[in-house]
Amino acid sequence: MAGSRITIKDLAARMNMSISTISRALHDHSSIGEKTTAEVKKLAKELGYFPNSVASNLRRNKTHTIGVIVPRIDIHFHSHAISGIEEVAYKSGYYVTIFQSRDLLEREIAITEILQTKMVEGVIACLGLETKECTHFIKFNELNVPLVFYDRVSKDCNASKVIIDDFEAAFKATEHLISIGCKKISHIAGCQTTDIFKARLEGYKAALTKYNIPIDEKLIEYTSDLSYEEGARCAKKFLSLETLPDGMFCANDYTAISAIQVFKKANIHIPQDIAVVGFSNYPISRFIEPTLTTIDDRAFEMGKAAAKLLIRQIEDKDHIISSETIVLKTDLIVRDSTNRGII
Repeated sequence: MAGSRITIKDLAARMNMSISTISRALHDHSSIGEKTTAEVKKLAKELGYFPNSVASNLRRNKTHTIGVIVPRIDIHFHSHAISGIEEVAYKSGYYVTIFQSRDLLEREIAITEILQTKMVEGVIACLGLETKECTHFIKFNELNVPLVFYDRVSKDCNASKVIIDDFEAAFKATEHLISIGCKKISHIAGCQTTDIFKARLEGYKAALTKYNIPIDEKLIEYTSDLSYEEGARCAKKFLSLETLPDGMFCANDYTAISAIQVFKKANIHIPQDIAVVGFSNYPISRFIEPTLTTIDDRAFEMGKAAAKLLIRQIEDKDHIISSETIVLKTDLIVRDSTNRGII
């Protein structure tokens, strides 16, 4: 028996009792005498027996488990969102099982098929970059499994959503650059098949239009995944222009940080020559030199809000919530990369 899990069957064999008697004793059933109950519990403790709560929950069709699908765990935004989800879930008595799609559609579909076996009571998901349509999520509605999207969400699937206003946040970031005197503002854009990055591009353009600054396509560089490498590539492209932009808004912090490093190697001074704004408020934005002005996208709060919304849908059986959208407010955090007042 060494190395194997002790079961009620093992206890019954050791004590020469029926499995039902052992079970009743462990649950303090009144039909079992105090002496027998004490002996059963003593042996159970000695042998290291503990109840199989998973099996018990399955018999009651309750797993108290939430499935979470994230594109990449190693991206700070998603790890922070997971922390928010887990904090709320733990306090509410739920376990969290995390799946990583790595932004691959095929992998995302496979994960939804696993979760559709009803081993979870609800699902929280952020779509991968390859995902253009979401028919693989519709099955959750058919199975009456609550589903909440966060950040990258589906417009086609009838599910609740927790998002930020990416257009407004990008507008605010670009307007800040204009307010410190920038006239030629570049943009490093995310994948334009993904709604949040399309909205950030449109917010950037809207701010320029409001302040009568021409939109110059040469000042917009598109990326596939907003990586450090793509940020460096875009920065080098801007360096090759006849006139360097005097401001730059990036769709995430990674590209902003790598661009700053490229500019510094080229003896371009920040923010004097070019002021830079990122997006997401990753921890590294506080430590790079100069520190990075950025948009705080409230990842932790987004995770908490998604978990609260999902658990409410799981537990409120008398009130069916077909779809609800929560929009969180973002903040512009001004740091040295745009602080021209220190010159």
